[in-house]
Amino acid sequence: MARSPREVLLALVHGVAEGRWDELPNLYAEQTHVTHPFDPLRAPALRTREELREHFRPTDTSRRLHRRPADITIHETADPEIIVAEFEYRGTIADTGEPFAQPAIFVLRVRDGEIVSSRDYFDHLTTARIRGQLDELVAAVSATPTTST
Repeated sequence: MARSPREVLLALVHGVAEGRWDELPNLYAEQTHVTHPFDPLRAPALRTREELREHFRPTDTSRRLHRRPADITIHETADPEIIVAEFEYRGTIADTGEPFAQPAIFVLRVRDGEIVSSRDYFDHLTTARIRGQLDELVAAVSATPTTST
């Protein structure tokens, strides 16, 4: 029997917290649509499991983080495939012991136990800061031309 949307969400947030990077792409359908609407660099959507495998691949430049999901609230919707999850990762930066809280909201569509679409709303400035990449993010945003819509 396929996992419910709630079970998939919990596997995702706990998998991230526990660093199970190789397992995470398998929570997604082969063809999917994952966006990060608050990404200041406006990265394109992740559309395949292989793109997600690359997305979840740890880099040597990232700080090691000890984290756990906290305050998870899952809202079910009129559509049984869609849930909205509010939560935060709480933890510490391994090298410094500095505590952090990283709030997030995910809007997931799960079909047959796999994520077919997700909108992941993160505070990207906090994410960059706790990863030791804030200066890099600010420089990249400063160098990105603005476009009118």
